[in-house]
Amino acid sequence: MTTPTNPRAQPDPGEDCPAATSVGGLARDLEALRREVTALSGLARRVEELGELVTRLAEATTAAATAESDGVVSWLDAELDPRDPAVAEAILTRLAGWVAGVYLRYPDAKLPDCWLWHPEVVEELLWLHQAWLAAYADGARVTAAADWHDRYRPGVIARLKSTADMCGLEDHQPGRIRHRPARTAPVLDAVPVIAAWWSTERDKPAPAPSLEQITAATQAHRNGARR
Repeated sequence: MTTPTNPRAQPDPGEDCPAATSVGGLARDLEALRREVTALSGLARRVEELGELVTRLAEATTAAATAESDGVVSWLDAELDPRDPAVAEAILTRLAGWVAGVYLRYPDAKLPDCWLWHPEVVEELLWLHQAWLAAYADGARVTAAADWHDRYRPGVIARLKSTADMCGLEDHQPGRIRHRPARTAPVLDAVPVIAAWWSTERDKPAPAPSLEQITAATQAHRNGARR
């Protein structure tokens, strides 16, 4: 006699299998982990790219700051050692080379023969040279060069025209007007009085100049007219 088969002994196809459930759960977890790893991989590449960008920006900023601090030179306000003229000589030597090699290449360039005797002319050419260096530095925008050609150079040429047309080396000989000392700022003794007024009582009328100051200013005007 055949023993009937227990219908519960065989797995019901519609019943969940614990092993299958575990495998399915692991598969889902693995897929989620794979997606997270993929996302993190992309994030790592992005972070690396941002790091490189920050490094380049830092290098560019440092280079620009260095170029600016090294390049900006004022002849009228330069901190020169009177015991060692080598610094001043280096400034003029570099400037003279640029004047000959670049500035005077333009046919409309104005420059008096006595340009080295004119501190204001040296000052104009110094900043024009430095603007030219900035315009042609690595990474500079083409608009910087355009501004140099369209605005800066013509402006300097226009201002130097009067000096170039009216002065020469002979005008710097002893006894000539250009050989005299530079003018000094008038009424310097009024600095403390004006400073005190402006600091504490600027809403009131300014202090009246003294008779001595008026006399000194009048004499300075007369000397200037004779020059």
